[in-house]
Amino acid sequence: MFEDIMHRTFFGNAVSEYLVSLSILAAGVLAVVLLKRIIIRRLKIWADRTSTSLDDFFIHTLDSKLVPVFYCGVAYLSVHSLSLDPAVAKAFDIVIAVLLTFFSVRFLSALIEYMIENVWLKKEEDATRKYSVKGLIPVIKVIVWGTAVTFLLDNLGFKISTVIAGLGIGGVAVALAAQTVLGDLFSYFAILFDRPFKIGDFIIVDNYLGTIEHVGIKTTRIRSLSGEQVVFSNTDLTNSRVRNYKRMDKRRVVFSLGVTYQTSLEQLKEIPGVIEGIIRSIELTAFDRAHFFSYGDFSLIFEVVYYVLSSDYNKYMDIQQEINFRIKEEFEKRGIEFAYPTQTLFITKE
Repeated sequence: MFEDIMHRTFFGNAVSEYLVSLSILAAGVLAVVLLKRIIIRRLKIWADRTSTSLDDFFIHTLDSKLVPVFYCGVAYLSVHSLSLDPAVAKAFDIVIAVLLTFFSVRFLSALIEYMIENVWLKKEEDATRKYSVKGLIPVIKVIVWGTAVTFLLDNLGFKISTVIAGLGIGGVAVALAAQTVLGDLFSYFAILFDRPFKIGDFIIVDNYLGTIEHVGIKTTRIRSLSGEQVVFSNTDLTNSRVRNYKRMDKRRVVFSLGVTYQTSLEQLKEIPGVIEGIIRSIELTAFDRAHFFSYGDFSLIFEVVYYVLSSDYNKYMDIQQEINFRIKEEFEKRGIEFAYPTQTLFITKE
């Protein structure tokens, strides 16, 4: 009686074969449960005691993304121990392939994201660059998913060459339609890796000047001195001559001043030395030269050149203001007068 029951056939399989399949399924599920509740739990306790985050990542990934793969493998072995209709077997294989691809890509994406955030970015000290690099993660995920779907279709029997050719034609059409967007995307990569500027830098582009606020995949935003936000496409920036004042080590300053023609020769010879002494006495300055430059229409012109050893514009203005105050003070002590526009009218009587 028992043997008769075991040999009864339903849908092409004996009862004993169904029992074997269920046994494989039950044993596999039990093994995965034991793996998760005993081994993985102990590994988590061990990982909590270590100082590195790599083991925590792998154990968490094993628990959340690879355990479902084990369940799929158990189901595959269990079902394939039976004799199935070819259409049913093919449908089941497709489902398993899709699930395995899905969970495998999730694992690979998590691994790439971890490597970027915890290996690459940990070595990067620039916080703004970290923010920009994170913008690569969605792009990389799209590439990984696209590659995985392509291989999946190939394994499912689709003519992948035809698909790729179709994608190629479609890609050309999309590229032509969205060449501006793609240009900005490639310019974003150029900005990211070449680092012509970063968030917080003060730059001048053509007639626009301001501080970098945001570097995105398509646009870069600048906060101008007058307060409004100026939005540039990344291509505009990479094709322009950008002056980055944040990276200026020192600022060269050239200014001139004029004294009256009534100034004596002895006073004229004193002026370069007086200006040099003033500039050298002020911190964060490096004196270059001071010369009697030319004879003007109504003044004797001196040209002065010095360096401010800072890129801070406010600091430069403070130093220039201090120099102007000191020059005014020293000239008043010596009776040297600054020139201003005058005209002398000569009248002759015949």
